[in-house]
Amino acid sequence: MNVLLRHVLHSLVRKGNLRVIGPNGMMDSFGDGTGVPAYIHIKTLRAGRAITFDPMLALPEAYMRSEVDIPEGGILGLMRIVFQNIGNAGIDTAWTRAVDGVRHAFRRFQQINTTRRARRNVEVHYDLSVNLYRLFLDDDMQYSCAYFQRPEMTLDEAQSAKKRHIAAKLQLEPDLKVLDIGCGWGGLGIYLARSFNADVLGVTLSREQLAVATDRARSEGLASRVRFDVKDYRELGERFDRIVSVGMFEHVGVNHYNTFFGTCAKLLNPDGVILLHTVGRSGPPSVTSAFVRKYIFPGGYVPALSEVLPAIERAGLVVTDVEILRLHYADTLKHWGQRFAANRGKAKAIYDERFCRMWEFYLAASEAAFRWQDLVVFQIQLSRKTDTLPTTRDYVASGEKQLELHEMAHWRLR
Repeated sequence: MNVLLRHVLHSLVRKGNLRVIGPNGMMDSFGDGTGVPAYIHIKTLRAGRAITFDPMLALPEAYMRSEVDIPEGGILGLMRIVFQNIGNAGIDTAWTRAVDGVRHAFRRFQQINTTRRARRNVEVHYDLSVNLYRLFLDDDMQYSCAYFQRPEMTLDEAQSAKKRHIAAKLQLEPDLKVLDIGCGWGGLGIYLARSFNADVLGVTLSREQLAVATDRARSEGLASRVRFDVKDYRELGERFDRIVSVGMFEHVGVNHYNTFFGTCAKLLNPDGVILLHTVGRSGPPSVTSAFVRKYIFPGGYVPALSEVLPAIERAGLVVTDVEILRLHYADTLKHWGQRFAANRGKAKAIYDERFCRMWEFYLAASEAAFRWQDLVVFQIQLSRKTDTLPTTRDYVASGEKQLELHEMAHWRLR
């Protein structure tokens, strides 16, 4: 291991039990020896140099190239030691501060998500083979944070609970017009159409998702009630009684928040309700992880609440409720990671070893960020008037219960 990296690790890792073997086979130990150990093998001089100067990008890149292995503790165990030592501030060296400063300065440029660039960004992630996502998602293909009302819930149960939670907050009634911005593979739109006889339009920028969602609606006999289209939210003109967006706002970009909420306000009927479900951060504004931006979600950004609320205010919308889901996404990602590991051979047959290692790092590092850093999920409920919704939250719990009973009766009849 190079001298500079050894110095950085000695300065950084004060707690935990980290062992590092360098390209020369020599092992160094860092931390106070407490907790579950993690053991990392840096196989090449190139990887060691890169990690020294830009660890948060170079480490996953070296792992993807098989120039780094983590034989003990795994990615999650390694990230736990990293995060328990750096907190939310990040790795604090003069060089990493300079790199992060440059990234912060250019973050708005990186998030110029015009309609054309947004479509291109979506292709990188959401136009991957649907068979990949079927390897680790629940049966309904929900690719967003589940809602674990009870710790022992299965992934499928928690995703069903998430849909009930969102539907209850929308306070849906039969035959309302609903817009689902970023509809994914159609699960939520189909659920709302089936449960409330709603007239649903789901929009996505992914042609892969469109094909799957359309086929699902047709196979369930709901093609007349729920339709899907490849369309940017900025291209819509008709009005809706309800607007829901789950896991899409992270791709809007801070430059476009005024446009997003202004468009939603324009599309919402006077007595309408909006429910925005998005990854957020409990800390102040920051930058997108360099690894995530480069390989997973180009153009993406996780906002602080302080960045979102001013845009809502400028759009003339009323914030009627804000709920912060803590650790729910960490548990969701744990399930996804376990399922992906169980089906790793199938994933490798679809893509290759490098892709599998990239995806493993993405899932594990994301779980770690939700478990030990400042990532959370915001559910922000909006309306155009203060008296549109009940003045207490009681209706949410009662709505969830009614939906659960309805679903139980539905499945008994099948």
